[in-house]
Amino acid sequence: MSRIYTRTGDKGETGLFGGGRVPKDSVRVEAYGSVDELNSVLGVLRSFVEDKELDSILREIQNDLFVVGGDLATIRKDQKIARISAERVLELERTIDRYERELPPLSSFIFPGGSITGAVLHFARAVTRRAERQIVRLARSEEINDQIIPYINRLSDLLFVLARAANRLDKKPEVEWHSEL
Repeated sequence: MSRIYTRTGDKGETGLFGGGRVPKDSVRVEAYGSVDELNSVLGVLRSFVEDKELDSILREIQNDLFVVGGDLATIRKDQKIARISAERVLELERTIDRYERELPPLSSFIFPGGSITGAVLHFARAVTRRAERQIVRLARSEEINDQIIPYINRLSDLLFVLARAANRLDKKPEVEWHSEL
């Protein structure tokens, strides 16, 4: 019988794909841990999304995030694993452009929120930005796939656009922020 627990992490270290161990609070583990958290947020979101197109987009993103997480959990560049490509970044840009054409232009910042779908998409965008900061921190000290940061950056833009589109579809108005100054 296979067990979920291995006890190999009981001293605060974890194994990386392809070998090697690092502390569980290392920059690398923080980076791929945030990607995993984002994937979980998207899983929660998909549990109640009824729009088939949005669900399909989110499923593809979840698949991408497994690829990104696996890549970040791998130190050796020669390891044969799936990696995010420049073409996938372009696919996100095309999706952003398609949705943005249907939205009114923004004249100010908007508050995250709206419908449940819109609000969780905004939350996912914020988690994406945190993951991006941790990935950038990792990239300053270690070499990573040069398409990961552009992918994560575009993903946060896509999630923002999808949140706006979901709120529009659900007839929830965007609430603009105005400075009191």
